[in-house]
Amino acid sequence: MTPLDFHEIEAALEELDGWQIDDGKLHRRLKFEDFQAAFAFMTRIALAAEKANHHPEWFNVYNKVEVWLSTHEAGGITQKDVRLAKQIDAAAR
Repeated sequence: MTPLDFHEIEAALEELDGWQIDDGKLHRRLKFEDFQAAFAFMTRIALAAEKANHHPEWFNVYNKVEVWLSTHEAGGITQKDVRLAKQIDAAAR
């Protein structure tokens, strides 16, 4: 799998909700009503990530979740990351 180029990443960002580039990775901050809602969101994403065999880097404190996506074996952002970001967007609604 090859990393996306700058223009492909820019085009992908236009389709995503609240994502930006941080240190060469897709990054999004999310805020939920409470810890239970944040944990339920993380559980849904964990199951989708496991099914796709593509796992996010993330950090959770109470009702806040930060997510970073990149494809380590490709050395950058790939379509796998964009697909998972879209699933994250859908789960966050």
